[in-house]
Amino acid sequence: MNNVEIAAVMEEMGELLELHGENAFRVRAYRNGAKAIAMLEESVADIIQDGSRDLTDLEGIGSTLADKCKTLVTTGKLPQLEKLRKETPLVLIQMTRIPGMGVKKALLLHKELGVESLDDLKKACEAGKVRELKGFAAKTEKAILEGLEIAEAASQRIRLDQAERLVERLRQQLATSEVIEQLEFAGSFRRGKETVGDIDILVVSSDHNAVMDALEAFPGRVSTIARGDTKMSIRVDEQFQVDLRVVAKENFGAALQYFTGSKEHNVAVRSRARKLGMSVNEYGVSKLDAPEKYIAGETEESVYEVLGLQWVAPELREGRSELTWAEADEWPELITLPDIVCDLHMHTTATDGSASIGEMADAARQLGLKYIAITDHSKRVSMAMGLDEARLLDQWAEIDAYNKAQTDGFRVLKGIECDILESGGMDLADEVLEQANWVIGSVHYGQKQPRDQITQRIVDALENPNVDIIAHPTGRLLGARPPYEVDLNKVIETAAANGKALELNASPRRLDL
Repeated sequence: MNNVEIAAVMEEMGELLELHGENAFRVRAYRNGAKAIAMLEESVADIIQDGSRDLTDLEGIGSTLADKCKTLVTTGKLPQLEKLRKETPLVLIQMTRIPGMGVKKALLLHKELGVESLDDLKKACEAGKVRELKGFAAKTEKAILEGLEIAEAASQRIRLDQAERLVERLRQQLATSEVIEQLEFAGSFRRGKETVGDIDILVVSSDHNAVMDALEAFPGRVSTIARGDTKMSIRVDEQFQVDLRVVAKENFGAALQYFTGSKEHNVAVRSRARKLGMSVNEYGVSKLDAPEKYIAGETEESVYEVLGLQWVAPELREGRSELTWAEADEWPELITLPDIVCDLHMHTTATDGSASIGEMADAARQLGLKYIAITDHSKRVSMAMGLDEARLLDQWAEIDAYNKAQTDGFRVLKGIECDILESGGMDLADEVLEQANWVIGSVHYGQKQPRDQITQRIVDALENPNVDIIAHPTGRLLGARPPYEVDLNKVIETAAANGKALELNASPRRLDL
């Protein structure tokens, strides 16, 4: 059992305990522990199995959590979790995943209105029953209905980071089969899309049944949708589908190209092939006058090469200009990890982060970064204990002291993520902001303002000489909150005119822009 799987179990424990009214300290302990385990480089299972050290030596893991980890690793299950699952109505879990719906509201709706399904909840809102409950109103009903729509759409797809964790589990499971010669994951996952609709797996193997048996034994499998000679589909986590195809070695590259997509990219590839007197499908490339004789297909490179193209990176296969670039061998430069020399958006324990300034700096050093900016929330974000002017100046003094003690050239910049108020002004005084090395402007409140108002707020911030960059410019949370209405063209033009930047937010919950 890997760290990601253990962390997921602990996170679920925290969620279910909260739904059962457990005290906040215990709930937080499980959630903090889950976060700590997920971030560990060491394998928790290895530590337990070799007995070389005590789990409680690891930061964020207390004795209770350590015992649970030991039980989970040694037995593969957690009796307390199984008991909680049986005792927890599914609708409570479903309701807490609706944007804006917390545990207290979910429990109240379940108890007072007898909500047993999301359909019950929708009907209660449409009948005006929800607004009659204490703490609810007509606007609450509207928000719940909007949240139900978002949740329904989100249930069909998962975020890229969630897909990455699932892919790693699938990879480990299939590794138990010793008859796989080649294995690749295709589809929107391989293209690095923000959300993924299903997982496509391509395999070369001489023993089809052994490969399919390995997939059927996957611990997360809920059901088998179909199983044939060369293709198998399973359902995992109730709604998500995984498709496995066993292909011949000589067709593997063509199949990988075809099933990676996108649809638009493949249409363009087929169109080019026809103009050259050829045909392309998942088996390979052939000439139109000899359709059964494949002249390329064992590798992706061979498919593109026979069409007079350079290999196209999966992230670029969206049916835009990639074939023009591939023909001329002139590419936009894709960003890779070695290109990242700094991180300019970081929170610490001063607000809603989980590490101190020094800990963040040490971790950044280990990643090979040359400098970072500490950018905690400003005072408007009160739920995260946002910094007012006095606390911010104290933090900057701490940063100055830290930098003074360094001898390796690594530097921490004094920054702040400052809220852009509904009026377009900034949450902190300009005389303080002008002392910063780096100021991020963010919209966290008033996201339902009309398009022209939100746009003007951001424009005003970009025209403020103290603001350097706008964070998460559309405000979206994948599967939880749609982007707010904003004129991005005007925002981009204003940023360019003022020499400002727009953030490419890489949080897996945002991936914005």
